[in-house]
Amino acid sequence: MRILFATGNPHKVAEAVQMLSPLGHGVEPLLVDGEAPDFVEPQAEGLEAVAFAKIEQARMMIEGTELEDSAIMVEDSGLFIDSLDGFPGAYSSFVEGTVGLDGILRLLEETDDRGAEYRAVAIVDLDGRTWQSNGVCRGRISEEMLGTGGFGYDPIFIPNEGDGRTCAQMSAEDKSAISHRGQALKGLSEVLSSASR
Repeated sequence: MRILFATGNPHKVAEAVQMLSPLGHGVEPLLVDGEAPDFVEPQAEGLEAVAFAKIEQARMMIEGTELEDSAIMVEDSGLFIDSLDGFPGAYSSFVEGTVGLDGILRLLEETDDRGAEYRAVAIVDLDGRTWQSNGVCRGRISEEMLGTGGFGYDPIFIPNEGDGRTCAQMSAEDKSAISHRGQALKGLSEVLSSASR
């Protein structure tokens, strides 16, 4: 299957290639006129609603082009912090761009409850059929930003399954092995594999 990943994030594309290409699926970024799609970020509570809205937008962008019959993949993820009632959740990208990681650390200065989880949903859509998988990575928010790798909230997120480092301190391979996105993509590879049998 030729899968066009609707994202402007090259890290996400690389992770998807690593997970799905061994199954024979070709994964490449969705480019419209040479550019990654610029989505109108829907103001929705759940990650799935956001992901399906992005698939709909991507389909409209490639309607009538040679890409029209390709599978579209969207992955949406968010950081859900226990003591903040799941905030920033589906608004994680917007919140990171406005208050930044410093802002999140300031919000948690007065609490010892630093539990959090990354959640991801990955969806492939082709000819009206969809395949979906979710992933969760439990962890906690660090006291300070640590590490230079990864992206997003990685410098302040310490996964429970790790060795005490933030995701930004891990290699891409180590992070992918336990990450929410890695789990969602692994699950997606399994449902796509069983669908093609």
